[in-house]
Amino acid sequence: MWPDRRILDLFKTEFPIVLAPMAGVMDADLVIAAAQGGALGSLPCAMLSVEKAREQINIIRQRVSAPVNMNFFCHEPVNADAAREAGWKQRLGPYYRELGLDPAAPVNAANRAPFDAAMCELVEELKPEIVSFHFGLPEPALLSRVKAAGCIVISSATVVREAIWLEEHGADAVIAQGAEAGGHRGMFLTENIAEQPGTFALVPQVVDAVKIPVIAAGGIADGRGIAAAFALGAAGVQIGSAYLRCPESKVIAPARTALAQARDDSTVITNVMTGRPARGVANRVMREIGPISPDAPAFPHAATGLAPLKVASEKLGKLDFTNLWAGQAVRLGREMPAAELTRALAGAALARLSHLAG
Repeated sequence: MWPDRRILDLFKTEFPIVLAPMAGVMDADLVIAAAQGGALGSLPCAMLSVEKAREQINIIRQRVSAPVNMNFFCHEPVNADAAREAGWKQRLGPYYRELGLDPAAPVNAANRAPFDAAMCELVEELKPEIVSFHFGLPEPALLSRVKAAGCIVISSATVVREAIWLEEHGADAVIAQGAEAGGHRGMFLTENIAEQPGTFALVPQVVDAVKIPVIAAGGIADGRGIAAAFALGAAGVQIGSAYLRCPESKVIAPARTALAQARDDSTVITNVMTGRPARGVANRVMREIGPISPDAPAFPHAATGLAPLKVASEKLGKLDFTNLWAGQAVRLGREMPAAELTRALAGAALARLSHLAG
């Protein structure tokens, strides 16, 4: 029924749908539910310790026999710049005063570590069927160990030359991440946010440029979007925002309300929250300081100064400093169990594709 079965054959899932890894708003529960529905469940590991990642995968393995994807960041770490951090704290000073916080109080550093030897050992131990990366691929020695463990490797491209680079450096499939997508842009060969193409423009050009299967991501939240991605030559789709309001997600109550009320123009690409461009529902700090600010320290250090503000604001039921990552199709999300949603998405896509074929 699916016009391109390469992702189904590669991942051995029921449907060619990948649950996007969404760090901070999901854990094993959403992975399990999406997998039960026939999707590839993805566990975001960039903010987890080795012990926590192992625990989460063990929970998933106990509940489902489906393939699992472990997702990692592989950015080049940048040391915190004391002067830049101080300037950032000064820029955020009025907010600290407003919330009665001491800007000089010590704060834990932002935890978004790149894939390293310790996580590579964990992958070798757990042998997830798929390992996905964001911001390129890890160094060749680590990557070859992941492949030697029998894992399928995928990563995100935001422009065609990134997709070509990923294929040349060993990726088994590529995620074409259009500008509509929620969360961090997977950019690693470009820094120009103004040049990022949308999904409809990016996917067919990536399909033409590489031989490996292409997974479309960005603005896909219903059967129509999935069918459109296949019409453009994709062999699969990655979907995140549509799952945010599922009961298995860990999105806090005020954020669920914000997501339910979001419109097509509610999200922006910002560097204010972490220091790296990412798309999310616009909040107060994004509007007042950004959305793109030259003052934001390098990734992930911008998040350090915002952390106390986020905690204090959320206690008041506000999202002024909360990074609510979501894509431009967030309005199409539904409050529905994730397994049921996955089957509904696949069913609607297949009906649309068979209609087109007929």
